[in-house]
Amino acid sequence: MAPKTILGIDPGTNLLGFGIVAVDASGKPSFIDMGVLDLRGIASPYDKLECIYRKVSALCDLHHPSDLAIESPFYGKNAQVILKLGRAQGAAMIAASARGMSVSEYAPREAKMTICGNGAATKEQVALMVEKTLGINIESKYLDATDALAIAMCHFYFLTSPVGKKPAGKGRSRKSSSWEQFIKDNPDRVK
Repeated sequence: MAPKTILGIDPGTNLLGFGIVAVDASGKPSFIDMGVLDLRGIASPYDKLECIYRKVSALCDLHHPSDLAIESPFYGKNAQVILKLGRAQGAAMIAASARGMSVSEYAPREAKMTICGNGAATKEQVALMVEKTLGINIESKYLDATDALAIAMCHFYFLTSPVGKKPAGKGRSRKSSSWEQFIKDNPDRVK
């Protein structure tokens, strides 16, 4: 695998999480950066979108990622929430696309299933698995960014999957019937 850097984004119009993972030539991922963009102090929804675009652009210019992995808006919320999340997602996607980056979407449950083996995992469970996988300690103030790191790691796992890449625009999840099956299917992810 050619070395690459993956920018993961958990979009939001109040809090936007980001996580960056580098993958070396041997296919080993390592932590680069993570953080939370707090947009709660910005009143105008249009100013929030501009801020998201500028922040994602700055991250792209600083770290030069080749891929953007972004969480897709999840269903079950009201239409206004999905619309706002879609706009935030679009602002981040345009910043990445303008720099020639590959863009992939992952559903929240898909990322949690890939990282934890449980599509309903809590933020704390996701954080623990990301910490163990990347060998880092995540401060509680970055809990909102752990989903973004999980999205980046989910993309990494799909890129390195012997089964093949995730088709564009299609969701694909690996289902495990139990923790025992997950461990059997993923021995390299359990230490």
